Amino acid sequence: MTATSVVSYFEWLGLRSFFLFLAVILILSSLIRQKGPKNFPPGPWPLPFFGNLLSLNASKIHLQLAKLAKQYGNIFSLRLERNIVVVGSFKLVKEALVQHGENFADRAEQPIFEDIVHNNGLAISNGYLWKQQRRFALSTLKHFGLGKKSLESSIQVESTLLNEVIANTQGQPFDPQFILNNAVSNIICCLVFGDRFDYNDSYFRTLLKIINETVYLEGSIWATMYNMFPWLMRRIPGPHKKLLSHWKTLMSFVRLKIKEHQEDWDPSSPRDYIDSFLLEMEKWEDDVDAGFNEENLCYCTIDLFLAGTETTSTTLYWGLLYMIKYPDIQEKVQAEIDSVIGRSRQPSMADRPNMPYTDAVVHEVQRMGNIVPLLGRLSTKDTELGGYTVPKGTMVIVTLDSVLFDETEWETPFTFNPGHFLDAEGKFRRRDAFLPFSAGKRVCLGEQLARMEIFLFFTSLLQHFTFSTPPGMEPSLEFKVGLTRCPYPYKLCATTR
Repeated sequence: MTATSVVSYFEWLGLRSFFLFLAVILILSSLIRQKGPKNFPPGPWPLPFFGNLLSLNASKIHLQLAKLAKQYGNIFSLRLERNIVVVGSFKLVKEALVQHGENFADRAEQPIFEDIVHNNGLAISNGYLWKQQRRFALSTLKHFGLGKKSLESSIQVESTLLNEVIANTQGQPFDPQFILNNAVSNIICCLVFGDRFDYNDSYFRTLLKIINETVYLEGSIWATMYNMFPWLMRRIPGPHKKLLSHWKTLMSFVRLKIKEHQEDWDPSSPRDYIDSFLLEMEKWEDDVDAGFNEENLCYCTIDLFLAGTETTSTTLYWGLLYMIKYPDIQEKVQAEIDSVIGRSRQPSMADRPNMPYTDAVVHEVQRMGNIVPLLGRLSTKDTELGGYTVPKGTMVIVTLDSVLFDETEWETPFTFNPGHFLDAEGKFRRRDAFLPFSAGKRVCLGEQLARMEIFLFFTSLLQHFTFSTPPGMEPSLEFKVGLTRCPYPYKLCATTR
């Protein structure tokens, strides 16, 4: 071996040692960052850099979290882009969202939403801006009919139009997903845009498909990876790029609607949410932190549009699936409809107290449908929860799934059983662990609207049609999970009664 080769060997050895040392330092620093503070909830051991990402399947993450809860308890920790505390069971979820509601009212800032909405709007914003926007949205929606008889009439009219579209299928197999989306979306569109959209409007159908895909992608593994490695995901292709593109399309649609409103806007007579927001912009022009500007109007409008479309229509989509899965339950609902309402007049909210079985079925659809299984929060101060310490700034995942299927609260939690909501005399009974709309400071903004829509649409559909599985097919309860939990596409037949 020559002197030159010996020198080269030692240089190579030194370089290798340097990189080995660097790797050790990076791994140790990663492990130190991942180490939970004192009295932090237990959880599975995370890998360096990746945390627990590789051991989680985003397609059914709520089921994996349920398994981890059996191993580590109803409060445990994970490591993804940061330390995360997972909270489950009715008792602990209520303690977090109600008893410590102020401490868990914020959303955790995540890179993907920072890049999309810049922490504006109604769903992702925090603090003063969020409080002002939520207050305004609630008061405005109430002004335009939320919880009032006038809005009930609008839903009844839309129910009639939906029934006409379904009748035109003439008993042939069809997938009801997007006509349900269209019907439900038209209600929030009237409140926000002042107008509805025809079922044959191809552009609006495209928007509904974009909404459906957006809600799925926002809860997918691609969104998780974006939050963990934003510097990388911003530079490489993938479905996360489609998510960003979909938001641009929705923004363009909303900007056009705002422009149309501005062209014929009468401040003395606001017609809908957009008109009212434009008026509010003038009142709050000296308080920029309140978020009353045109850009935030776009984000707030999209939030209302998405939330008012996706969750309620998905509930109805589950509802029809359960009716073809359990035709005996469908028959009992129809018998009660015939007895209380008949077949000539439209259902109304005044009928609900006289229809305990139908009301119970609607509630059981929401429970078993489990539309929003997981909620994201942020601890705003150190909080004792379930015997552990959740430090300020910790991301908290609240599993509503664990509440709706809590074995200590429900007699047959994993079975579709309307009896969960009926007493011994067959009267409707409320259940404390029924929290599909969440609880506390961020309880669903449109809960009243959603409850009214689900009951009226569902009752009207079963008043006019008997739904069944197409010949040779079996209904499947398989599902996909994004931000919402939705059945896989299915077909049914609607026979006029």
